Formats: sequence, C-alpha cells, structure tokens
Amino acid sequence: MTIIRRLGRADVALMQAANRLFAEVFGEEGYHGPPAGPAHLEKLLSDDKFIALAAYVDGEMVGALAAYELVKFEAERSEIYIYDLAVIERFRRQGVATALIEALKPIALGRGAWVIFVQADPPDEPAVALYDKLGTREEVLHFDFSVSGDR
Repeated sequence: MTIIRRLGRADVALMQAANRLFAEVFGEEGYHGPPAGPAHLEKLLSDDKFIALAAYVDGEMVGALAAYELVKFEAERSEIYIYDLAVIERFRRQGVATALIEALKPIALGRGAWVIFVQADPPDEPAVALYDKLGTREEVLHFDFSVSGDR
C-alpha cells in the first residue's frame, strides 16, 4: 500500500531524501551541482506555493513529486505545475506515480487551481504513457532563456 505524505517546513531531512531520490532516478540530467542546503530547503518548504509530496511503501520513500502553484493574473485562479515526479525503478508500474498525482488534486483544488499540468520529453515513453492515461495531451514547444546572456 502506498502512503503519500506532504512535506512541510519541519521536513528538511525528508526533502533532502526526496532530492536524493530525484537525483538517483534522473541522474545527471537535471540534478548536478551541489545539493540544496537545509536553510534553502526550509525556506522552500515554508512557501505555500511549493508543494512536495513523498510516496512510501513499507516505510521506504519510493517516489516524490515537486510542484509549484502559479497564481494567474487574468483570472482569480491558479494552476499547479508538476516540476518533477520520480519513482524508483523497482516500484514503477505499481501505481505510485498515479497516487502522487491523485494526492496533488485535492491540494490543487484547495488552492483554487483549475488545472494541474506537467511537461514530458517525448523520449521518456513511460512518463508520456502515464500522463496520456491521466490527462489531456497538448503539443507545445518549450524554450529556455539564459539569464546570463548566454544562448
């Protein structure tokens, strides 16, 4: 049975464990450089616009989700953006990712959000298959802009 826990300000050590899980699952893809320190994580976990969920099976953290509330300017509502969602390999295809997304829904509703959205890279076929099963696909282009002037 999968247990989902929302992480809060006092859960810095659990957020560090979630970050290690993300790094293990994603490798060098997006988790390079020194890990976030405790003060940074406490500040982040204190921000009600940041949502961190951890999934446990038999007391072991096996998945995690990090999301942000984006408050809209054109309407009195929000959107929730799933920034990262990861499940360790031996627990995949057992409903852990779905449980994390389902646990996010009432949080989103409580924040006045009208939608939850996530990006997936086409080569990540398992993620694309999961999101196709749970949501509506939109074809979009994603652009990154360097803040240092580099292209």
